[in-house]
Amino acid sequence: MATDPSLEHFGYQQELRRSLSFTDLLVYGLIFMVPIAPFGIFGSVYQGSGGMVALAYVIGMVAMAFTALSYAQMARAFPMAGSVYTYAGRGIAAPVGFLAGWVILLDYVLVPALLYLIASYAMASFVPLIPVWGWLVIFVLLNTVVNYAGIQMTARITKVMLVAELIVLAVFLVVGLVALAQGKAQAGALSPLFDSSTFSWPLVFGAVSIAVLSFLGFDGISMLAEENREDSRVLGRSMVAALGLAGVLFIAQTWVGALLTPDREKLLAEGDPAGTAFYDMAEFAGGHWLGVLTAVATAIAWGFANSLVAQAATSRLLFAMARDRQLPRFLARVDPARRVPVNATLLVAAVSLAVGLYLTTRDDGIGLISGLVNFGAMTAFLALHVSVVVHHVLRRGSRDWWRHLIAPAIGFAILVYVVVNASIAAQALGLAWLGLGVVVLGASYALGRRPTLSGLNDPSDASPKQTL
Repeated sequence: MATDPSLEHFGYQQELRRSLSFTDLLVYGLIFMVPIAPFGIFGSVYQGSGGMVALAYVIGMVAMAFTALSYAQMARAFPMAGSVYTYAGRGIAAPVGFLAGWVILLDYVLVPALLYLIASYAMASFVPLIPVWGWLVIFVLLNTVVNYAGIQMTARITKVMLVAELIVLAVFLVVGLVALAQGKAQAGALSPLFDSSTFSWPLVFGAVSIAVLSFLGFDGISMLAEENREDSRVLGRSMVAALGLAGVLFIAQTWVGALLTPDREKLLAEGDPAGTAFYDMAEFAGGHWLGVLTAVATAIAWGFANSLVAQAATSRLLFAMARDRQLPRFLARVDPARRVPVNATLLVAAVSLAVGLYLTTRDDGIGLISGLVNFGAMTAFLALHVSVVVHHVLRRGSRDWWRHLIAPAIGFAILVYVVVNASIAAQALGLAWLGLGVVVLGASYALGRRPTLSGLNDPSDASPKQTL
């Protein structure tokens, strides 16, 4: 078996604590994706897909599967924090890595704010004495304290939260299947997968651009490369496993939910601006208690469990870019006792709080930030697929055509179609953010600070041959 290159091979010191196993990484990925993630965006995907929610998730899972395979190849080649920033920078060139990191920042920096926002709205609907902004502050403070305590504390809590989410999901599926057996179905059995009255590829892929929000998180596992205590191949395997398990759960729950959705025509025509379509459907299927259970579970899962790991992943991205002096150096500071990037963690908390509080003042806050998060992730994933081909095929002469050329090409093509069919607002704001990144990059060159990555002076700098 090939030996993994050490951080010193790439010019870095080991600063973070290596304490995570395959199980820890798998649980982390599942929690990041949230097994009950479709609860919170069910109505938006339902309207966007013309009722074919399960189809949107099937296509989303296939698209992300190719992306997971590309992540696995690059995580093996460059086992360090930074995700797409690291892979594109080292697989293609440092300036490309900067732009990929800049684009995925749109995803990683904004996703905690999105999670806090959705959870705060859900909790405020049941405990109105505390306003939305109050819940948002509570969630941010709680997660920041836990993340500051160290990655082992985060790992322990996520395991407990995962079990709780799976129990809630199992309860919903059992009650939902009983309701279907009692004749409560509101649509044909196959309609969540195909409905000839509404089907069109642009429609479905437009919904996929929303549905993939549920899958974002498996890639966050790559941020923990420097805290993984096992062989670097474990990173890729845990990403693929987490994506597959989550995909099966997403398809099952949305299929059952779509069959039990009342007022189908109203939802298709008016959408779900309040984000309560799933809870209304759950109440229709099993009673008020099930509606409350699914809503509260969503609030806790998104506002605590998911945002907890999202904050951890985002802080590692900022740490990696700051370590290479492509962001302010203070973000690379690691707490010597807890071995966590403390300044980056606190900055993520501050940004999440500021963005979340601002979005509570907008009626379209959830939709706007969802589109931006997805656009940032999909665009960065395009760079990931290109980096696999450039690094393995063009630079190292790999003849593993499936993993290093065909699979990345298919993943790239699917994501291009998803991005093209995303909302116009998300495209405009996302491209504006990318344009700003180009300006920042140009300014760096003008000031004589062109992006460089440690350990790349030797063009033979590369990894051992990969096996997933």
